Amino acid sequence: MKAVVLIKNGAALNAFEIREVSKPVVGKGQVLIKVAAFGLNFADVMARRGMYKEAPPLPAILGYDVAGTIEEIGEGVVHIKRGDRITAMTRFGGYAQYAVTNASAVAVIPDELDAATATALTTQYCTALYAAAEMVNLHSGNRVLIQSGAGGVGTALIQYATHMQCEIFSTAGSENKLSYLKELGVQYAINYNKDDFEKVIKDGTQQKGVDVIFDAVGGKSVKKGMRLLAPGGRLVCYGASSLTNKNIFGKIVSALQFGFYHPAMLMMPSKSIIGINMLQIADHQPQVIQRCLQQVMELYSAGVFRPSIAKIFPATATGEAHDYLENRKSTGKIVVEW
Repeated sequence: MKAVVLIKNGAALNAFEIREVSKPVVGKGQVLIKVAAFGLNFADVMARRGMYKEAPPLPAILGYDVAGTIEEIGEGVVHIKRGDRITAMTRFGGYAQYAVTNASAVAVIPDELDAATATALTTQYCTALYAAAEMVNLHSGNRVLIQSGAGGVGTALIQYATHMQCEIFSTAGSENKLSYLKELGVQYAINYNKDDFEKVIKDGTQQKGVDVIFDAVGGKSVKKGMRLLAPGGRLVCYGASSLTNKNIFGKIVSALQFGFYHPAMLMMPSKSIIGINMLQIADHQPQVIQRCLQQVMELYSAGVFRPSIAKIFPATATGEAHDYLENRKSTGKIVVEW
């Protein structure tokens, strides 16, 4: 089979090579998927940059979500069968014509759902649902800040927060993306390249702040976010895009900008910091992944979740797809098709 292989860390355009590799073997509780499309997540960029410690050694096949058809099922798999059209999370290995994953990370998709859109509903929408419904439990009337709202997870978070009747602040870096946020239902769209989101939100809430922040940026945005949280507020971190495209000194500075927090500093004002790594959840709580996948598909069928596809690339242009994502040109999900 063919696979898009990461051959070296660094810039996107010369980091990948299409190679012939062995088809993966199905084990107990696993399935083999004939991949029609795979999605990109910012964790792919971090892995390509050599900044994701869980990534396999080079040469490596990246990829966290795929859509396609079940080719083979392993012992003990009962909720899916050969020939089912599915979407799935993969623990790497998704950038290939065939991929193996645990059956708990697979959901059957309706006939009318195309493969590209299905990839958007997997890692990014499951991350958003897990963050907003399980780790935070949003309520009607909550004030919410969603950083990088035009991305895949950001889009999903906005749609869920809108469904829950929250008051939504969200950031993006261009006027086109601000228009996109407003179309999604964001009441307060903030251009982080022109305005200080901390000041805008303080002014907009009469210094009261927000109840929940979803942060995929890291660095100083976390420190600002902590100052914005109202009593009882929760800050959910699920990424650190501020660490990319920097030399070692810049990475150290960005890491220090997160700030340092003693439990007493959280307890006295009644604030919380929550970290999310969906790979760890998939490894240690597979039942959570299956539950989230099923709920995501239900919310899609109900019209709550409406994935946005930023752009579809051919597998031969995976490097260009990475560059497109890393340089923040996208609104919604970036997909690669075979």
